[in-house]
Amino acid sequence: MDIIFLGGLEIETIIGIYDWERETKQTVVLDIEMAFDIKKAAETDDIQYTLDYKAVSKRIISFVEDSQFLLVEKLITEIANIILNEFATPWVRISLNKKGAIRGASDVGLVIERGEK
Repeated sequence: MDIIFLGGLEIETIIGIYDWERETKQTVVLDIEMAFDIKKAAETDDIQYTLDYKAVSKRIISFVEDSQFLLVEKLITEIANIILNEFATPWVRISLNKKGAIRGASDVGLVIERGEK
C-alpha cells in the first residue's frame, strides 16, 4: 500500500479543558499519513484515481477550525473518522501536536492509527 501524507498542517482552534482555552484559539499541528493505492493514478496520470490531498486538507482545516472539543483525543479521533469515511482510505496515521500545552515542553500531543494498513 502506498502512503500519501500531509505534514505540518497548522490550524487554529478552540481546544482544551481550562477556561482560558475555551476563549483563546490555539494552534494544533497535524501530520497525517493515509494509505492509498496510487497505481492507476500513476499509470493514467489522472487525479481521479488518487487521493486528492488538497481536498483532504481543506476538509480537515474547515472541520478543526469550526470545532470546540475539550480533549485532543476526541479531536484526533474525529479527524481520523473523516479521512477513513469520506475519503475511502483503508488506514490513517495522525500525529497531533498541541504546541505550548505544557510549560517547558516544545511539543505535546498524541499519535493514533486507525483502519488496516
